[in-house]
Amino acid sequence: MIHEEANNLPDILSDKSPLDDENTLSLRPKLLSEYIGQDKIVETLKIAIEAALKRQESLDHILFNGPPGLGKTTLAHIIANEMGSKIITSSGPALEKGGDLMGILTHLEKGDILFLDEIHRLPKIVEEFLYPAMEDFAVDFVFDKGVHARTHRYRLEPFTLIGATTRAGLLSSPLRERFGITRDLDFYNENDLIHIVKRSASILNIPIDQDGAFAIAQRARGTPRVANRLLKRVRDYAQVRAQGNITKNVAMEALSLEGIDESGLGEMDRKLLNTIILNYKGGPVGIEALAATLQIETDVLLDVIEPYLLKTGFIIRTSNGRKATEKAYSHLNFTYRNNLSLFEGKESKRRS
Repeated sequence: MIHEEANNLPDILSDKSPLDDENTLSLRPKLLSEYIGQDKIVETLKIAIEAALKRQESLDHILFNGPPGLGKTTLAHIIANEMGSKIITSSGPALEKGGDLMGILTHLEKGDILFLDEIHRLPKIVEEFLYPAMEDFAVDFVFDKGVHARTHRYRLEPFTLIGATTRAGLLSSPLRERFGITRDLDFYNENDLIHIVKRSASILNIPIDQDGAFAIAQRARGTPRVANRLLKRVRDYAQVRAQGNITKNVAMEALSLEGIDESGLGEMDRKLLNTIILNYKGGPVGIEALAATLQIETDVLLDVIEPYLLKTGFIIRTSNGRKATEKAYSHLNFTYRNNLSLFEGKESKRRS
């Protein structure tokens, strides 16, 4: 499973659940007015929530898609707060049988919000129970088998399903089409991340200047969850080595110690790029081959590592597999020769 395999990554960059971090909940914004970034999505949600409250109805079902750590779970909790509703949380892998979902659905009260993380991993038999629940607010119980089979329709209270996924392409069309609001969360820009770092530092009572916040934001992989984790590691370093104050130099020294470079790449990112360049002559190489060479699960590569490398242009995805770009060669001090398999590493540079 992805959360198990992600433990092979450095904790600071892994896709560990935000609930695992003792301070993450306190750092989460509670209202849309406090939420930083994703401006168009926030505006859409404000309008939808205000309209639903005026009509005294439940919100349309909502699907959030995007890489881990961008705020899908946070938005779900904010929506519940704004609607004054109770939120019940679960995940696709946790619902193994139809009865698991039935137990949750039949206990929902009017206006409740059901949040399903990793909804693309719902078993097919469980997913089919969602169809009438989402459309008609009802579930069908089947009694007996064969010629004696009979059904009973149980009416549910109106509720809102919020689904979160890192792989929207794995959702079936019938399920995807039942969501009234579908939004893709993108990586955050540096300005938004600076605001997030400074807000978190204020909550945690950490002295930090603008340059220190920028140094952390620059290395946060466009992801608020990573930014908060980096902030905490820099805080530890600052308290031990720099009287507790985070400046640019303190942040850079702390993150260098963690193995995070100026582009936000960690050891596993550089290992992947080195593997493509050295083992596969720059690519293309299939994801399965990369996973086998790196001894890491394919899902971890697809959901945790690859999205940022694609977004920032260190690799490209072709019909034949992944290829390292000129930017990757330059970042790792290899000479790029017109996208051919010829290159020179550090050793050949030294010999010349």
